Amino acid sequence: MANRKSLLRYLIAGVVIVVFASCNQQYHFEENKSIKGSNWDFSEPISFDVNIDDTLTAYNMYINVRNQGNYRFSNLFLFINTHLPQGQHLRDTVEITLATPDGAWLGKGIGDLYSNRYLFRKNFRFPQKGDYHFELIQAMRVNPLPGILDAGIRIEKTKQ
Repeated sequence: MANRKSLLRYLIAGVVIVVFASCNQQYHFEENKSIKGSNWDFSEPISFDVNIDDTLTAYNMYINVRNQGNYRFSNLFLFINTHLPQGQHLRDTVEITLATPDGAWLGKGIGDLYSNRYLFRKNFRFPQKGDYHFELIQAMRVNPLPGILDAGIRIEKTKQ
């Protein structure tokens, strides 16, 4: 009987490990960085370096934002700079909606903190192999911008 219980525990643990491992197969990169004092100055971009060695696979890229409940806007404008391995530079402007028009926060909330994941690029392929450098710059009219705790990026392989 004791052997059966041990075997059952190992079997359950193995299934859990396989399930979690298979869930993360699509994941390539994710990093979030805290904003000092929750006051994001536009002269202090949040930077990430990502190595890409597969230009055939399609990816989705997300922008992660965590804000406080006292953030005074319903959106967040960002400049996203992308530096490609061979020296090219791209700049995008995005608007991330953080709250509905009636003021209800979007995303997942715990207490007075709210996390959002915004789909920035869908089903795209990186044009070059090598090291990519990404910068997130707040582009609101208020500087420094209070109420944003951290921001980051997530890059994952699309499900084929």
